[in-house]
Amino acid sequence: MHYAYMLESQSSPGSFYVGSTGDLKRRLNDHNCGRSAHTAMQKPWTLSTYVAFSDRLKALRFERYMKSGSGREFAKRHF
Repeated sequence: MHYAYMLESQSSPGSFYVGSTGDLKRRLNDHNCGRSAHTAMQKPWTLSTYVAFSDRLKALRFERYMKSGSGREFAKRHF
């Protein structure tokens, strides 16, 4: 399985990060250990939402959509 996910910062409420991975638990741990330059300053993170896909390309496309303006609005309304 491949996942598109949304994290919410606990140190900076209202700050979100969207990504994709094949190993959700490991990736969340990476974010919380500071191994990602984009999320290191706002750790700790909690998993807000994730969507599982059987195809890696679909997960990547959904991640890209969630990072767009219409994707952020979709997330606000549904997640």
